[in-house]
Amino acid sequence: MTILRNYTQFNGRHWETGTVRNYFDYIGVKAPHTGRPYSEALLMGVSGGAVMGYFSFAYEGYDPHARILTRNTFDPFDTMLSRLGVVQNVRQTNKPEKGVTNLVAALEEGIPAIVWADMWSLPYNALSYDEGMWAMFPILVYGYNETVNQVNIADRAQVPLTITISELAAARGRVKKDKFRLLTLEPPLPEKLPTAVQLGIWDCIKLFTEKPPKGSRNNFGLQAYRSWAELLTKPTVRLSWEKEFPAGRKMLAGLTNAFGDIIIFGKQGHAERDVYADFLEEAAVLLNKPALKEAAAHFRRSAVAWDALSLALLPDEVAPFKETRELMLRRQDIFTTQGNAAVEEMKWIDGRLAAIMDEMEQNFPLDAAGVTAVRQNIADHVMHIHDIETEAVAALKGAMQ
Repeated sequence: MTILRNYTQFNGRHWETGTVRNYFDYIGVKAPHTGRPYSEALLMGVSGGAVMGYFSFAYEGYDPHARILTRNTFDPFDTMLSRLGVVQNVRQTNKPEKGVTNLVAALEEGIPAIVWADMWSLPYNALSYDEGMWAMFPILVYGYNETVNQVNIADRAQVPLTITISELAAARGRVKKDKFRLLTLEPPLPEKLPTAVQLGIWDCIKLFTEKPPKGSRNNFGLQAYRSWAELLTKPTVRLSWEKEFPAGRKMLAGLTNAFGDIIIFGKQGHAERDVYADFLEEAAVLLNKPALKEAAAHFRRSAVAWDALSLALLPDEVAPFKETRELMLRRQDIFTTQGNAAVEEMKWIDGRLAAIMDEMEQNFPLDAAGVTAVRQNIADHVMHIHDIETEAVAALKGAMQ
């Protein structure tokens, strides 16, 4: 049996920044400007911060997807650690037995182990296994007990999570690139923090206003809001919602995708604008730039506007949309607060959500005028956020110049 004593770090909310936040907290790292553990907000800001991204795509045999990015996704994990001067001790193998040896060795050194695991293969996520769907994310392992066949994990929930040894092996070994990858970290270098914060802020500014490192400019930043609004309101344009997410099952699929990305996926609502505002308030002190607090205030206004958008996506006025929203929020809440104990209810929720989706094929609750009205309302909310974040980014850039 190898389990870390007094492990109580369950505050992290996102796979990448939350896992690192929990790790640093356990090993006793303190931020130089606060004397407290590094906040997840600070790590998110250093990794590249808030962003807007919009994409749609479809795979044969699956409902179409509408995806919203709310944080920088251009290699944020390694960017964050590199900027903070963190030495990464990587151990990786193709052999399951060696993967266990590396994991136990880390725990016996008295430190947690960051490992990459497929979210579909982790039972506490209560996701139906699908051969065509996988996603490897970092999670933190702090206990490994062969006697009772149990692994102790911290992964987004506010409570401890457990799985069996074979379940962990399956999740760690699913994707070749991250197969049995394990990471331990040295403490960040305090002297690098100011520069790391500045670079993170400029990443945010550039992704809102300039061509992204990869992909189309229409998919990112302020332009992405305008593009999405056009796709919602102009039926004849390429990739319009009329074509990609027409009335019926496909429309509800797009709405739930967008809602989940804004409110649920690795976060606690608000499209993480409140988290980014927290970062900017820390940065204002750290960099001695009080004007950053003005930008933070704009992003707090944006957080409220994003919440309003989420309600527009699945409004109360359409009964199955309202039920879908409430079920999705319930699922997130019970996972966060109950962990493993919530699995059966999570599975029931998924079954009910699937039933609602099926009902949309024969009994869609909106006529053509209603569909147009819902799309227009969403577009109006999207452009309201665009206007707020135009001011926010301008204030952010002004504070940094």
